[in-house]
Amino acid sequence: MLQDIEPYLACPHCARPLTLDGRTLRCPGGHSHDLAKQGYVSLLAGDAHTGTGDTADMVAARGDFLAAGHYRPIADALAEAAVEAVADAGADEGAADGGDGPGALVADLGAGTGHYLAHVLDALPGRPGAALDISKYALRRAARAHPRIGAVVCDAWRPLPLLDASAGLVLNVFAPRNGPEIRRVLRPGGTLLLVSPTSRHLRELVDALGLLSVDEEKQRRIDEKLGPYLTPAGRRGVEFTMRLSAEDVRTVVGMGPSAWHTDPARLAERLAALPDPVEVTASVTVAAYRR
Repeated sequence: MLQDIEPYLACPHCARPLTLDGRTLRCPGGHSHDLAKQGYVSLLAGDAHTGTGDTADMVAARGDFLAAGHYRPIADALAEAAVEAVADAGADEGAADGGDGPGALVADLGAGTGHYLAHVLDALPGRPGAALDISKYALRRAARAHPRIGAVVCDAWRPLPLLDASAGLVLNVFAPRNGPEIRRVLRPGGTLLLVSPTSRHLRELVDALGLLSVDEEKQRRIDEKLGPYLTPAGRRGVEFTMRLSAEDVRTVVGMGPSAWHTDPARLAERLAALPDPVEVTASVTVAAYRR
């Protein structure tokens, strides 16, 4: 709930702390932000807009696909990495960081429906989670994904509405990465856990359906962009085979960036030519970076 993340929030206009007053967040500078009835709050700057966010159809597709458990190994690997990162941080400080201490916040940048954040919070009892996304359709779901999630509309490419050094963990799963802002909101010794697709991800569908492909140099480019702000702290590969029905394939296409670039009629024609079910590779890297 939003009350759980209130101590970590910053006003998008003046960067001062926000305080929850009923159903309104207020800062000492006189700015106020009302909670939507669906449970999220918009902390977008005045000239920002949500036009680049996932559409209602994309969010519905993602919700269906993730709920079916197809990406469960990815969520499990992320939760395992989160537990390890928290344990390492506690060892560095000489004591485990409890769920309500400094840096307890888990912030998910590009959280979507909150699926992965909820999985991580289940593995880290007591910690609050901030679901940050520009899509209000996604955050309507994220606000209900876990009792300790607070959902916030924001733009990943602008200053994040979080206080300096407020998060012990930042998650980033198939989402935009803002290195300077991630460093700012991470506490010293905090960890970014970044999940990105490899060039083998969904490879059986890329050529068959004309989907967007992943550059083989993607991980190197990520490391280069984050290099000035964070230090690599290990990575693991997660690769497995999914058996997807024709409807599952339609859903996985509809929930990702290819949804913006795929002609529905041509997609339907190509889908009909695939076996049902079809075996599809899921392949990602879970990488850790420390501040």
